[in-house]
Amino acid sequence: MRRLPAVRPEIVGLVVVGGVVLIGLPTVTNQFYTFEFAKVAIFVIALLGLNILTGYSGQISLGNGAFMAVGGYTTAILVHGPGVPYWATIPAAGLLAGVGGVLIGIPALRLTGIYLALATFALALSIPPVLNHFDSFTGGHSGIVMPPVLAPFGLDLSQEQWLYYLNAGIALVLFAFAWGVVRSRTGRAFMAIRDSETAAVASGINLAYYKTLAFGLSAFYAGVAGSLLAIATSYLNPDSFGLSLSLALLVGIVIGGLGLDFGAVLGGLFVVWLPYFAEKASGLQIGVFSFPGKPDIIFGALLILILFFAPNGAAGLLRRGWLWYLSLRGAARLPAAEPVAEREPTEIVP
Repeated sequence: MRRLPAVRPEIVGLVVVGGVVLIGLPTVTNQFYTFEFAKVAIFVIALLGLNILTGYSGQISLGNGAFMAVGGYTTAILVHGPGVPYWATIPAAGLLAGVGGVLIGIPALRLTGIYLALATFALALSIPPVLNHFDSFTGGHSGIVMPPVLAPFGLDLSQEQWLYYLNAGIALVLFAFAWGVVRSRTGRAFMAIRDSETAAVASGINLAYYKTLAFGLSAFYAGVAGSLLAIATSYLNPDSFGLSLSLALLVGIVIGGLGLDFGAVLGGLFVVWLPYFAEKASGLQIGVFSFPGKPDIIFGALLILILFFAPNGAAGLLRRGWLWYLSLRGAARLPAAEPVAEREPTEIVP
């Protein structure tokens, strides 16, 4: 019978502490912080998809904000028009965005590197004008207003708390799914393509299939994130999915850690909270230097410092710290060498 691998007590402790924090967080924070952490879960979902595409399969995308727009407007139109329950629109938004990702991924097979980035950059630029043009369908600049989401089944939760638990629960499920994908045969094919397309083809990997699949999975995650963003804000307009959103996603996954499991989680925290703290820090005065009302300067400086001290992202920095801890723990457990007892010289009898 195959024995299960032993789990380190440190891992169990971290999981327990993380679970307690995750569940208890909205009970000790105010409405603003709870809502911001609900947005963190939304961006974690979007960054999980971008990490599959860019971090694991090596395809640079600047257009995942466009797939979030597909998911967001799918939910907004279905809820505002036919009155479909918001929870039923989430999988529909993900599937529709995933189909869009596959359709974009097929012509993108001929593009790699900076050319693929420019193509997806053009996609991100074109989405707001297209949404504004079809104003009879999307609401144009006026946008679409949705009814606020309330906790179901008579749960004693505020709107912000319910949004937090809804988004965090979906993020956990999709994180587990992404974890399984990158450790499966599909994930190994993604990483082989990222490392060398020539070697991947020589190994029998279907390049077109796996690159298109990565686009579809990434777009599916972005569509779910866009749907949850529409549900959380109860309002959408084309400006919600501008170029700045796609750039924020790319910056978030790079800072969090490309190709690392928890890079999306840390990236989601940075995407939501780094601008907030940059806004707070813009009012500080250090000596003769002060930048009142100019948070972009502080934001840029913080980004440079993070990338300077953590070139592999925050998850890479934590990984190095964890390996350092394991090396110290292993060295401490090594048995001390016993001293060799000195023996008296034996007398040689002729």
